[in-house]
Amino acid sequence: MRYALKVQYIGKNYAGSQIQLRNGKEIETPTIQGELEKAISTLISGDTANNNRQFKTVFSGRTDRGVNSLGQTVHFDTDEPIVASKFVYQLNEILPNDISVSDLKVVDMKFHAQKSAKRRHYRYEFINRKCKNAFDGDLLRVKFDVNLERMQNALNYLTGEHDFSSFKSSGTLNPSKVCFIEKVQVQKLGDKVIIDIVGNRFLYNMVRTIVGTLLEIEGHDLPAEYMKQVLEACDRTKAGQTVSPYGLTLMNVIYNNGEKYEDIFSKTS
Repeated sequence: MRYALKVQYIGKNYAGSQIQLRNGKEIETPTIQGELEKAISTLISGDTANNNRQFKTVFSGRTDRGVNSLGQTVHFDTDEPIVASKFVYQLNEILPNDISVSDLKVVDMKFHAQKSAKRRHYRYEFINRKCKNAFDGDLLRVKFDVNLERMQNALNYLTGEHDFSSFKSSGTLNPSKVCFIEKVQVQKLGDKVIIDIVGNRFLYNMVRTIVGTLLEIEGHDLPAEYMKQVLEACDRTKAGQTVSPYGLTLMNVIYNNGEKYEDIFSKTS
């Protein structure tokens, strides 16, 4: 049977979500996937020797070092019967404190966490305040005042289908640079600025570079149309810096259910 998990994690202590390879061999560095596979293998097979990972997982997508998740979707296969509530509880007892599973359900064998995904929702948060606060944590702090209306106008140029080459890092492996952005929104709650962006796919460091370009517009008092110029240039040197990963969170992954998109965990099994 195939099972889907909804996984939450704080990415600060991990080298990204997925196991790292070098010359075809696994690098011994902590990853979300590595910890999850060890926990599942321990729970199902009871084999903890040498930290064996007998059960392989497939993630909806890769998140980089330092990036968090509230809604990463992962699937794995097993012939062992699983009671969802019991399995989730026991799995969370085994996982490190900065990784947890919030839901589990049986899915069709045709379901694929990555290939079946239709939309991904990312959120970037930063602090907009001159003075630091002990509770800011690892969030980026922007000292100059930002103009929310201009930021939203700039972000609006990104909606629709475009070549996002200007916002990709050199580590992008997929040759396709075209993405469809369905929605993008900025809001401010107290001293915190929150940017939500929903799209079918995202290039390596794309969201963080978009935010960096927004901050360049704000920091240099540029017109919102500057974002359109950067987008159409298809040139990474025209965009802003890639900002810190610590404010970035994968909020949710949406799948196709008939005629509509939905969270597959909206109804528990």
